[in-house]
Amino acid sequence: MLENERYGEAMKLLRFLLQCQGQDERHYEEWRALLEWMEAAFPQYIAGSNNDEEMDLHGDHEPDEEDMKRRNAQSKLTKDPEYADRLLKTVMDEPLTEQTMLALEQLSYMEGSAIDQALAEWLQHNELHPLLQFRTLQTLRKRGMGGIVNLTRGQEHVSIEIDSVPLLPEDFPIQMTKITERVAGQTEVQEPTLYYFAQELWSQFIMAIFGTHDYLSILDEDDATIDIWAAALHQMVTESLTGSRNEEESRAMYGITDTMRFRFEQAYRTMKQFVAAGMHE
Repeated sequence: MLENERYGEAMKLLRFLLQCQGQDERHYEEWRALLEWMEAAFPQYIAGSNNDEEMDLHGDHEPDEEDMKRRNAQSKLTKDPEYADRLLKTVMDEPLTEQTMLALEQLSYMEGSAIDQALAEWLQHNELHPLLQFRTLQTLRKRGMGGIVNLTRGQEHVSIEIDSVPLLPEDFPIQMTKITERVAGQTEVQEPTLYYFAQELWSQFIMAIFGTHDYLSILDEDDATIDIWAAALHQMVTESLTGSRNEEESRAMYGITDTMRFRFEQAYRTMKQFVAAGMHE
């Protein structure tokens, strides 16, 4: 968040963590110290932090901020004609890190069809982490490129229309939010920490499966499908946070019957593979 200058959202997260109970006191001291440092370093985000956080979470940036980013990128390109090439090298040739995402963001604001062609060809002909694929698709859409991109996502060959790629969290179909709403009903009051991490994991996961069979199956908006994915999400987060796996409890909580169990295990396995891949990147 700090590397992306999402100061308002970072402050909100720290305040949330400080309200959670049951953690080691050392963690509270670290969170409190970091929050105090941020409030001193970025006081402009304190008074209007709620508005800033909403803008960060929903992407409602003011036009002048977008213009400023575009002018900054073009200024760097004017001063250094090879700047775009170096950004492309960072994205395509270096290990996947936060710098990769920052380079993609800067490429979003640079002009030139050669950048579109380079990113599209790289995307279609290389085996990439699913989140990197999605971020690259977002970059192509931000750059105004249209048409369809054919690529491999996991074991699937998919065709994705660039204009359909969500740029903001609220751009995803409403069916996607029903999963976290279902989890919220089970965790928001008694396990707020679990619910927060469930939201974070789900936002990453739907980007990773965008355009795949799993993604399209959720759009069917079948109640059983919603229950299955919500149960798998709850199980995955619980296991990640506590290290324990009580599958029967998760299935009972979301009404997963024996006839639904196989689909639940498939959803859980898909999510676990995503988490494992993310851990190894």
